[in-house]
Amino acid sequence: MQRRHDPTYFVATTLLPAPVRPAIHAVYGFVRTADQIVDGPERLPQPAERRAALDAWEHQLDLARAGEPAHPVPTALVDAADRHGLPLDELRTYMRSMRVDCAPVRIRDEAELDRYMNGSAAAVGRIMAPLIGAPSRREEVARLGMAFQLANFVRDVREDWALDRIYLPGLPESDLESGRAGEGFRERVAHQVDRARAMFRDTRGVDAAVEGRVRHGMRLARAVYWRVLDRVERANYDVLAA
Repeated sequence: MQRRHDPTYFVATTLLPAPVRPAIHAVYGFVRTADQIVDGPERLPQPAERRAALDAWEHQLDLARAGEPAHPVPTALVDAADRHGLPLDELRTYMRSMRVDCAPVRIRDEAELDRYMNGSAAAVGRIMAPLIGAPSRREEVARLGMAFQLANFVRDVREDWALDRIYLPGLPESDLESGRAGEGFRERVAHQVDRARAMFRDTRGVDAAVEGRVRHGMRLARAVYWRVLDRVERANYDVLAA
């Protein structure tokens, strides 16, 4: 599944020691399936139907954790958790954020945005921390995941609007509808760019905690996303321009 849907991430996984790769495939399989339920080409048409499908997927994890017959992906994930001490309760938080995406999204303030990111990127980061060799840096890995996600939200404002989603608080819908970024719009985007940069700076210590090949991959990802923020800044924070 990982090779088929995300070959770049699949190649990145090969940088990690062989014993942890099956666990990463299992984590990917669980979150990818949830994402496909919400955003995939065959997603169900109604928000309530998508939420019910997420409930059914989470129930498969509950069955696997109880030792009952379940889908192979959560079954593999439970085995990985037993082997590597993964905090699978984080997936309940993750699924709550996935349910938010089942309907139109309007993030009202920064606290709500942080709750969403804590449920999605940060929750997965906490699960991944032992697998990348940073079990004692779980919260920093979680915050690094939030930095990547926030940079994505900044970059993808137009694409998210096309899905009837506004993740960055305070963006005027009139600007999104017209495709013209006013001063207030730019100021709010600039603020989130600054927040993402701060998250990247605050988590630099994670790099030193992981082994060389993983460190190289993390630094490369940081550089790519930092350049995304640089491009937004050079465009005077107009993420609506073609």
